[in-house]
Amino acid sequence: MKTESNRPRRVAELIRRELAMLIPRELDDPHAHQITITGAEVSRDMSSARIYYSLLSGAAEAKQTTKSLNRAAGFLRHALMERVSLRSVPALRFYFDESVERGARIDSLIEQALSEDKQRQK
Repeated sequence: MKTESNRPRRVAELIRRELAMLIPRELDDPHAHQITITGAEVSRDMSSARIYYSLLSGAAEAKQTTKSLNRAAGFLRHALMERVSLRSVPALRFYFDESVERGARIDSLIEQALSEDKQRQK
């Protein structure tokens, strides 16, 4: 039974890798080359997948890019069907991964606090 619990995770990783190659090649979107697929989660019944992405350009275009990716989800799912050997490819849903932006903001705050401490010590 251990292999059954691993299957959604393995399928999610396969989908993540394939989408990372498909999106810049196949999508006619100005942000397609700026998209990095950061993660994927597949439901236990393998019917749906949550795909997380980040943008090199930052969060400013995230809302529009999420709409574009979700509109292209059917096309991308069909392209995945041709590339991977799965009985059925889960329905795709895209979400902007805010953790990268949050991490950069926290790094910035830490740097600011350190520089303020140095200023006070002088």
